[in-house]
Amino acid sequence: MLAEEAAPILGGLAAHEGRLAPIPVALAIGAGTWVVTVALYYVGRVRDRWVRKRFPRLRNFLLRAFKVVRRHPWRASLAVRWVFGLRIALPIACGAARVPIALFVVASAISCFAWAATFTLIGWLFGRAAEQLLAQVHRYDSWIVAVLVLGSVAGWQVARSRRRRLERRAVEVIAGPEGVEPAERKGL
Repeated sequence: MLAEEAAPILGGLAAHEGRLAPIPVALAIGAGTWVVTVALYYVGRVRDRWVRKRFPRLRNFLLRAFKVVRRHPWRASLAVRWVFGLRIALPIACGAARVPIALFVVASAISCFAWAATFTLIGWLFGRAAEQLLAQVHRYDSWIVAVLVLGSVAGWQVARSRRRRLERRAVEVIAGPEGVEPAERKGL
């Protein structure tokens, strides 16, 4: 799911670097997500019984989702890209709840293109902030490298001592409370 946000953010970074134009990036990502959302709506509309039979444990969730979608079809259709974690289930629920196709297509298009534009802009702005941060880092690069090397050595030492402690403890547990082997304790 997090990869979905990565595409427009990386597109925005590329636009900031001048490799891509930001508007075509947002339009392409918006169109791609919109097509998938409409396909999921179609699955819910045509195959709603199959979905309910295939996932019987989701029955209560689906019934609650249908009630919400039927009460607020416009809002549910607008939320298809913005509700993290329900990007697959909500379009299917809209289709199964028989939201009118024209309403869903318009509202989901608004949702998908606004979402893509927002995250592309975030990527573009992040590129600007990263550029400014890297300009500051350049002044202290030798200190940063030294801290990273010292941190790596310290981390290696901690991991090494922890491994030795765990090995020692494992030997003590295997040996038992009085140094007797586990097979001998069982009488085998």
